[in-house]
Amino acid sequence: MATDVIVYPAATVHTLEGSLPPVTGVAVSGGRVLAVGEPHELRASFGGTIDPTFEQNVLLPGFVEAHSHVIEGGVWQHTYCGYFDRTGPDGRHWPGCKSIAAVLARLDEANDALDDPAAPLLAWGLDPIYFEGEMLGATHLDRVSRDRGILVIHASLHLATVNTALMTAQGIDRYTSMAGVAKDASGDPTGELKEPPAMSLAGPAFRALMRSVADASAISNLGAIARNVGVTTLTDLGSGSLHDPRTTQRWRDVVDDPAFPARVSVFHNPGFGGPGDLDEAAALVQGLAASSSDKLRFGHVKLILDGSIQGFTARLRWPHYHGSGDNGMWLIPPEQVAERLLAFHRAGILVHAHCNGDEAIDVFLDAVEEVLAVAPRVDHRHTVQHCQLATPGQFRRMRALGLSANLFANHVFYWGDQHVAVTVGPDRAARMNAAATALDVGVPLSLHSDAAVTPLGSLHVVWCAVNRLTASGRVLGAHERIGVGQALRAVTVGAAHQLKMDDEIGTIAPGKRADFVVLDADPLEVDPIELRDVPVWGTVLGGIPRPAP
Repeated sequence: MATDVIVYPAATVHTLEGSLPPVTGVAVSGGRVLAVGEPHELRASFGGTIDPTFEQNVLLPGFVEAHSHVIEGGVWQHTYCGYFDRTGPDGRHWPGCKSIAAVLARLDEANDALDDPAAPLLAWGLDPIYFEGEMLGATHLDRVSRDRGILVIHASLHLATVNTALMTAQGIDRYTSMAGVAKDASGDPTGELKEPPAMSLAGPAFRALMRSVADASAISNLGAIARNVGVTTLTDLGSGSLHDPRTTQRWRDVVDDPAFPARVSVFHNPGFGGPGDLDEAAALVQGLAASSSDKLRFGHVKLILDGSIQGFTARLRWPHYHGSGDNGMWLIPPEQVAERLLAFHRAGILVHAHCNGDEAIDVFLDAVEEVLAVAPRVDHRHTVQHCQLATPGQFRRMRALGLSANLFANHVFYWGDQHVAVTVGPDRAARMNAAATALDVGVPLSLHSDAAVTPLGSLHVVWCAVNRLTASGRVLGAHERIGVGQALRAVTVGAAHQLKMDDEIGTIAPGKRADFVVLDADPLEVDPIELRDVPVWGTVLGGIPRPAP
């Protein structure tokens, strides 16, 4: 009999383990679940001590966020200019900027607070799609400063806007021919830079932003935010390359510290650096996988095929973007996708592919079919990420090819109204993030926040998938609503499955890690419209309570 047994009574324990009914206790030993059942029976069978901390709370498996970024913890070092109110990890409330005038006022305040006249002004969260067709450009930012370089990254993280001083310093002008440098009718750059290759032209300002949002404090903040919203396992889904040992060591130093309150799976993005030879890149990832720990996992890869729907850089099937017929940008040429996938697939590596648009999904599905024909592999679990405009036919192909889908459910709330009016029109918007169809077809499903694109928080993601309400309160595609239980499974065992961690986390069952979210109300009992408001007490990670402040 174990000597370190702790029995946690609770008002309810939802194990989400098959058809097992709710219980009122869980026994923990050595950081793992020893047994579930009624507290007095657990105590009688296994001994140990009773810890009453959660006797009035509800326990579920810790939420698993299978698509987030370390940027969520790092952007708060800079000025927030987004449309919606947000709260930083330090508790500071940032009111949303509802107009370009409000954005410029926020930037004026930040500019005045900078002591170093040579330092760039860095800001984030901009979402010009809300400003009724008016685009923030260099001429707007020049009102804040004509001398200091200014870079504002958009909420999607796929675009940025810079001022004239920065463009002049970096030589961005009418002769710059790189795709993604937006230009006006006269051929001069507007200040908008679309996708990473164009954003990298911003030089030191862009590099400073990217360094700051992935430093040790960013990782630490990410863990604190995760604990506060009930997430016990999260991802840094390809925010950068892992070829630099200093990067991986930074992750180890922070995450493997006993005080860090979450597990993290960090994906390598070969598009952001590292070996140019694909086989060498695969060997790098395999080597990193062997260095994983209980709390920190390496060994997976992210490929980014297209851009952002609300940023008009995602690749859509005909009729492309609503009212314009324009289409987005390829970040990997379609003819290269199969070759890149094959190198990692053949090495036994899990690949998650960013495919916002349905045309991008087609390209990835074709690549998977081609790769499996030459290198069959059982249970690969490659995953289509975002997958926002997938059709029933595409979901059927995913099922046949052994793929999973991770849907960006939060889009329904944050951009649903704009998708109806501006990006794809009402019919396609109504089937975006089609969770019900995915489940009906039998595709393994997860739901995500893509933090920092939207705030980290699985209860809000669940709320979106269950209610499908836009910011204006309209129901967008009622036929794609799913049940609360289905949504909770998507953000626990479904997400764990996609990370190949479902034998360790995702449900509360004997032998699994004792990772729980602790809630003050039962999400399966509250009115579904109140799901996102269920208070989070904190988490338990490896049997250790981690209360939110």
